Amino acid sequence: MPADVPELEPFYRPLDGAAGERFHATTSTTGPWFADAQHVGPPSALLVRALERCPSEASTQLSRITVEVLGPVPAGEVRVCAGIERPGRTVELLSAEMHAGGRTVLKARAWRLALGDTSDVAVGEAQPLPPPERGTPRQELPTGWLPGFMNCVEWRWLRGWFGEPGPGTTWGRLRVPLVEGEKPSPLQRLAVLADTANGAASPLDLTNWLFVNTELTMHLHRPPAGEWMAVAAETVLGPTGTGTVSGLLFDERGHTGRSAQSVVLRPR
Repeated sequence: MPADVPELEPFYRPLDGAAGERFHATTSTTGPWFADAQHVGPPSALLVRALERCPSEASTQLSRITVEVLGPVPAGEVRVCAGIERPGRTVELLSAEMHAGGRTVLKARAWRLALGDTSDVAVGEAQPLPPPERGTPRQELPTGWLPGFMNCVEWRWLRGWFGEPGPGTTWGRLRVPLVEGEKPSPLQRLAVLADTANGAASPLDLTNWLFVNTELTMHLHRPPAGEWMAVAAETVLGPTGTGTVSGLLFDERGHTGRSAQSVVLRPR
């Protein structure tokens, strides 16, 4: 690893014990543009962790998760809370928030559905991707990108790269825990990778353009499994400074869902 890359740490260190709401966001969370601001992938996964911990009396899965980005998410101390907004026996609406620096920086809402057996009629999944070992390992960063979060994911590219404008398809595996002392759930791993879709599929040179997502939405038709997750993403840019990023989400078993991001486009 290059000498200027900091030692890899867990994304978060709990400040109140395993059941607490306060965490220290380490330098592993920081994004490629600002040394004091988090990439939204790790905090999105931390909100997913909070949603997964909401009690349930039945076997359920999170089927849709939306994370609203209310502003820059600073590194350092953050607080996370979650609860059941609309309880139900088969359909529930959950919500979660992250607070930092005296303000709310992220809000999430998720539909949680009771599980059933529809394996005999399952249809419509995209074809599986080539496995991670078929991808091209690329850990180097494009010129001008800062170390931190990008170094904490093991990347295997099937199409494109962060430094190449156009659609992108990449496998990713976390190199660090989400929370110190814990093994991340597959859905937490998927949330981290899903938020990289706008960078993986940027149609423009990111050193010249600001390409920021205002939210992340994941729709899941089955729970993900394993450590390796993938996103196959494409971008549409409109004529008024906005765009959309659409991604297919995969684990090593195959297609597990879809992601979407609304983005704002500005010259740097």
